Amino acid sequence: MNKFLSEILEQPKSLEAILDYYSSVQGEKWLETIKELFQKKNFQQIIFTGMGSSFFTSYSASCLFNSLGIQSFVMNTSEFLYYHFSLATEKTLVICISQSGESYEIVKFLDQLPANISCIGITNEEKSTLSVTTQVSLLSKAGKEEMTSTKTYTSLTMLLFILGWYLAGKWDKNIIAQIKELITGIKEMLAEHEKLVTDIFDFFGDIKFLQFIGRGPSFSTVLQSELMFKEAGKLPSAGTLGGEFRHGPIEMVKPGFKSILFAANGRTYSQSSKMAADIAKYNGKVLIITNEDPGISDSNIKVILIKQPDEYLYSIQSIIPVQLMVNYLALDKGLVPGNFVHGGKVTVME
Repeated sequence: MNKFLSEILEQPKSLEAILDYYSSVQGEKWLETIKELFQKKNFQQIIFTGMGSSFFTSYSASCLFNSLGIQSFVMNTSEFLYYHFSLATEKTLVICISQSGESYEIVKFLDQLPANISCIGITNEEKSTLSVTTQVSLLSKAGKEEMTSTKTYTSLTMLLFILGWYLAGKWDKNIIAQIKELITGIKEMLAEHEKLVTDIFDFFGDIKFLQFIGRGPSFSTVLQSELMFKEAGKLPSAGTLGGEFRHGPIEMVKPGFKSILFAANGRTYSQSSKMAADIAKYNGKVLIITNEDPGISDSNIKVILIKQPDEYLYSIQSIIPVQLMVNYLALDKGLVPGNFVHGGKVTVME
C-alpha cells in the first residue's frame, strides 16, 4: 500500500482522535478559553485566513459560523497581507489556519500583525510558528502527514466545525453522536474503496479534465478536489460554485464533458439536482455525490449516496471518493500518489 492511500485510510482514526480530545475536559478547556476571549472582546466579526487546503476549509467553516449567527468571512492570507490588512482591527478575531503552521504567508502575516489584534491558530503541529505565536492554538490531532493533504484537511474541517458549535452553545451529545455516525460512514466507505473506485472509472472512462461543482459548505470540497487533481493527479481541473456554473461555464458541456457535483440535502439541493439533470441533458457526464437520492435515471448520471444527513458533516465525507480517485489516477500514470515534484508539503516561499 502506498503512503497516500495509507493516509486516506487513516482518516477515521484521525477523526476519532479529534472527537475524543475535544470531548474531554482538557480539550473543552481550550474551546472554553476561546469562548471567553470571544465574549470578553465582543468581536464584531471573525476572519478565517489560510493558504491552499487551509484556505479552502475556511469556506465551509464560515458557512457554519454565519448560519449560527456568528458573523464571519474568509480571506486568502496572501491577499489579506497585501490588500486587505486594514480589516484586522481590535473588533476582529483572526483565525489563522495552517496544517504545518509554517506556511510562508501565515508566518509573514503573524510577524506583521499588531499586538493588539486577537489571533488564534488552527494547526496540526504543536510546536509550529503558528501554534507558539498565537494567543490560543487548537490542534487537529491528525497525526503526521507526508503527502497531499487528506486526513489533515478533514480533521481541520472537523475542528473548525467543533469550534463553531462550541461558540454557539451547540456542542452537545447530539452533535457528538452525529460525528460518530459520520466516522462509521467513512469507515464503511473506505472498506469498499476498491469497488467504489472501479465503479467510478467504469462510469467516467479516461479523464483528461474534470469539473467540480458545489454550493455552500460543499464549495470547500469543490476547491480541495480541484487542488488534489492538479497537485497529486497532475491533471487539469476546475472548481466552480453551483450558481456561477450557469453564468458561462455551462457552455463547456457537450459529449466528453465530465464532472462531479456535490449535492447535499439543504438550502440549495433542488438547484443542484436541476444542474445535474441539465448537464446530462446536454450529453455531459456527472457523478452526483449526495445524501439524498435525486431519483434521476440517465446513462450520463451516476449517484454516490452518503448516509450523513447533516449538510456540514456531509461535506467532510463527500471528499473521500475524490481522494480515492486521485490515488487511482496517479498510479495509472506511473506517479507516486500524493508526491510533490515542483514544490513540497510546506510552501516556504512566495
